Amino acid sequence: MPERRPTHAKRAHAKQMNAKRAYARSKPKQPTRMPKATPPQSSHGQTLITRRHFLYGAVGVGAAAVLAGGGFALYSAAQPSADEESISVLEVPENAVSVLGDDQAAIAEDDLANYVSLVGSFDLPYGALLWNNNDSIAACLLPTEETAKPLAYIALLYLGSGELATVLEEAVGQSEGFDIYDVRASEQGLIWTEANILDGIWRIYTASLNDGVLGSPTLVDEGDSGWETPTLAAVGMNAFWQVLPALGGKKTAEDSLLKRARFGSGSTAEVVYSSTGRMSTPPYASLDGIVITPRTNTSSVNHQLTLLDADSCEVRDKLVLPTSMKPLEAGYGDNGFTFMFDAIYNYGGGIANLGTYTPAQSHGTEDYEGLSWYRFTRTPTAAPSWSNGWFIVKSTYSVCGVDIGSLTYFALPLESGHDDYGDYLATTGSTSTFVTYTNINDTAVDGTKKKLCRVRVWAPIALA
Repeated sequence: MPERRPTHAKRAHAKQMNAKRAYARSKPKQPTRMPKATPPQSSHGQTLITRRHFLYGAVGVGAAAVLAGGGFALYSAAQPSADEESISVLEVPENAVSVLGDDQAAIAEDDLANYVSLVGSFDLPYGALLWNNNDSIAACLLPTEETAKPLAYIALLYLGSGELATVLEEAVGQSEGFDIYDVRASEQGLIWTEANILDGIWRIYTASLNDGVLGSPTLVDEGDSGWETPTLAAVGMNAFWQVLPALGGKKTAEDSLLKRARFGSGSTAEVVYSSTGRMSTPPYASLDGIVITPRTNTSSVNHQLTLLDADSCEVRDKLVLPTSMKPLEAGYGDNGFTFMFDAIYNYGGGIANLGTYTPAQSHGTEDYEGLSWYRFTRTPTAAPSWSNGWFIVKSTYSVCGVDIGSLTYFALPLESGHDDYGDYLATTGSTSTFVTYTNINDTAVDGTKKKLCRVRVWAPIALA
């Protein structure tokens, strides 16, 4: 049995934010399995919230499959059957993967304006967390005052103007002991999680957005500690949440599920994908699709990167990774699937190393054989995105944009007084602009204090 050798890199730069430290301490460990390694945690697959560590692991929740009726189109990745699925596994020779040189310098800061422009800089309350997959808005989870109830509220940041509009001041179930736990948004609607720390219960709500006004919340799902807290995504008119049985819990034999509800009054939950065994990554939102990583219907453990159309939920693209190679994150961009490994394997050819991978060229659907690949070599801590042809990746401190064709890159300048994770990438999918943020708690030499979240919006030049 091949071994998976943990690297000496720190666990996904575990100090990248105060909230993330809290969450990582409480997230259940992955089951022991060969090859072995304990992966660091990735932001897009976790709820990041600040202060008081409220709810971290206390709910330990995921979805209890409360389906609200109605028909649905169900895809199954690994339903029991007499015959195993026939799969074709990705093979990448070592000489087919390019990387930036160890001594290769980024584009000089004096020349940076020729490649990427800062088109917006906005200050939000300290501890803010953001998610974005379009050019218009970002969903924001914001802390209230330290002694206040509720613990957090939801706002939308309009990327063009910098307007911050509060859309939900407290949890729908605030009087029952619930607090807002996580959120995602598209231009058409909002999906969020509420959790009760004492009773170990979570709820999923959706609501439509009309000119920035939130419609009536609809409860679409709820569950208890038998399931992990669902991870969320919002794409167009669709709200998605991924349901995994809690490790060591009473539901461990249950399937993993991807559920969906359409934004709007009367919307009900539907299961759109089912997988025997745990999906390995949180759902990844692009402009019109969503990426999941179910298990294949085989005796071997293979994870299948799967792109679903957000509206029809039909499979648009798929790619099977080699046996027991488990991605930390998976996404989709200009050149197809991207995936991230947080450990080094002693097998797998060109994709055996730690880092973030993407094809280096365009290609047809499900046609990944014989391609050239690119690997960003830093320890992965955030899912990547694409912007005007640039591959946007979180490095150790900076967020970088890579021109894969020429193997040149820029590194965005850091804000003075930034936290020890540097800049964080909020954007997924392929967009014209992308969003970064950093929380700053700094006291200058003259005693001036600065405590805020600095959000910046960037527009790189379009590559030919």
